[in-house]
Amino acid sequence: MLPMIKKYLLIVSLCFASQFYAQNKTDKIPDTLRSKNYDYLFERIEDLEKNRNKQSLYLRYFLLKAKSEKNAEEIVNGYKNYVYYSSDNLKLIYADSMINSAKKAKNNALIGSAYLSKGILYYSQKKHNYALDNYLLADTFISKTNDKYLIYKVKYNIANIKYYLGFYNEAISLFRECITYFKENNTRGYLNSLHSLGLCYNHIGNYGLCSETNEKGILEGEKLANTEMTAYFNHSEGINQYFKNNYASAIENITNALPAIRRNKDFANESVAYFYIGKSYWELKKPEIAVAYFKKVDTIFDNTGYIRHDLLENYQLLVNYYKSKDNLRSQLHYIEKLLRADRLLDSKYYYLSGKIYKDFDTKKIVLEKRNIQKLFDKRKHNDIIFTSIIALLFLSLVLIAFLHIRNKKIYRQKFEELMKKSDAPSKNETTNITKGIEDINPETVGILLKQLERFEKDKKFLEKDLTAAKLTVTLGSNAKYLSKIIYHARGKKFVEYINDLKIDYLIQLLNEDKMLRNYKNKALAEEVGFSSTQRFANAFFARTGMPPTYFIEELKKGHS
Repeated sequence: MLPMIKKYLLIVSLCFASQFYAQNKTDKIPDTLRSKNYDYLFERIEDLEKNRNKQSLYLRYFLLKAKSEKNAEEIVNGYKNYVYYSSDNLKLIYADSMINSAKKAKNNALIGSAYLSKGILYYSQKKHNYALDNYLLADTFISKTNDKYLIYKVKYNIANIKYYLGFYNEAISLFRECITYFKENNTRGYLNSLHSLGLCYNHIGNYGLCSETNEKGILEGEKLANTEMTAYFNHSEGINQYFKNNYASAIENITNALPAIRRNKDFANESVAYFYIGKSYWELKKPEIAVAYFKKVDTIFDNTGYIRHDLLENYQLLVNYYKSKDNLRSQLHYIEKLLRADRLLDSKYYYLSGKIYKDFDTKKIVLEKRNIQKLFDKRKHNDIIFTSIIALLFLSLVLIAFLHIRNKKIYRQKFEELMKKSDAPSKNETTNITKGIEDINPETVGILLKQLERFEKDKKFLEKDLTAAKLTVTLGSNAKYLSKIIYHARGKKFVEYINDLKIDYLIQLLNEDKMLRNYKNKALAEEVGFSSTQRFANAFFARTGMPPTYFIEELKKGHS
């Protein structure tokens, strides 16, 4: 079946290309336009966006003029115009023509720019894997040029992919570079980079910096007489206000941003807007209003296939709502939607799949789906289903018992290893490093290592909401050097480095202070500067291989 579909698409593309060629071969540029330059033709294309018939004439004249003059750059721009202004079903065909024209010119900047435009097209369609493929191809050609605008445009778009995949710190570094360059060279690129940086700050939990960036973006847009991004900064700030627990403010900001986002046909940000408006109403104890917004997210998923990992909660909340109404049919429907979205994200990228499995236990969801299906059928076939449920519960209990015994054995082994390590004389981690940091002045390396040792000795890592940016400022260094030195001297990335210091310190305290063993996880998290109980529990498990409650129970049994 697949080869037949490909063959059909090829025939359609060839027919379209033949028709297009025939039109361009017979059409002539009117005398009134022959003397007009490309800027004039492009302005007319932009001005006639609401009059597609007239606009199509100028699109055609632009490309005809470029071909008649054998102007390679403008031929590529002619196809690029078609990519931007043509109907969705033709955009990729024009994109391929644009790339082929650029290749014929044998110009690295043109080829790179063409691949970049195709990648941006894929990104707008939320086909992120294809977008990244084209960005990387673009970078291959653009890196061979001295065209700084294109170089930073590639950086910006790859940073967006990193943001989508959850590599927020890497994305932040790239967006900062783009802000520095675009501020002096491209207003829209500057404002776009500021907006994306604010989104990253929100995702790493730095809500203060996110608000500052959004406010700066709006002010800079007014100052530069470009307010196209104002709605997006309001959209970002609305989401940020949700995480600050200011739900009314979140609803107001996002609602104000929605009209412009809808006009732009930006279904992705529209979906995110509905989700966080819905979540805000949910927190305000207005579930009926919230559910209406959650269903809008579902409609966009049905129509476009757009989903991202945080939007999976949309379906969990719908399931919870219908569970409270004892509506098994709707519960089952939205669990199936959740699993479908989960599979879609899993197929897009393994990193996202990993995060999803951490946040949403897929096995548990599948089991819940099975139970609901059985309960639903029970209303028609009571006797048969009753037996099935008993069997399922029995198997579940056996499985739980097996997992409990296995986990206790693993946890006990981890505990004994940890106690041996704790009882052994402590050794300072080596600071004699050179490989991987040859680009940093050895004197600078030495100074930073001593500062890190002092930072560890003074237990400054206990500060709450400590970020790489804050520590960089405190040490008077720069983010790139600090990140490299921590990685090569301590063998960890920044977040893991700080978390492990906190956990090691807490283990020491628990060994020494028996009263501390009576603290709950929330109090222990606050004791060593974690911003949430969940982050503390995750960090403890990552460092020790066991939950904090198990570790404390074992200490209470007799280890002193």
